[in-house]
Amino acid sequence: LLFKSACYLTVSVFPAAADPVNVLPGSLGRGSWCDEHDTIHERLDIIEEKVIKTVEHLESEVKSLLNIINKTTSNIPIIPGTPPIDIFDGQY
Repeated sequence: LLFKSACYLTVSVFPAAADPVNVLPGSLGRGSWCDEHDTIHERLDIIEEKVIKTVEHLESEVKSLLNIINKTTSNIPIIPGTPPIDIFDGQY
């Protein structure tokens, strides 16, 4: 969910023929609030990338652990007549 900011202030000025409009340099366009907004979005993008990489890493670790558990439990000799044990039910 990457969000890109477009912080531009658009101003339309319709001056009367006899009244010229004086505009101060830098008064139109990007303000400090927009810079802060862009900075926040950049930080959120970085955080989002880190979260995605962390989730991918954890998924890989969980798959690896489940494979190890599956291999380990499949090699345990079962005594005839013993009920199977679910290692994930939390009772053991």
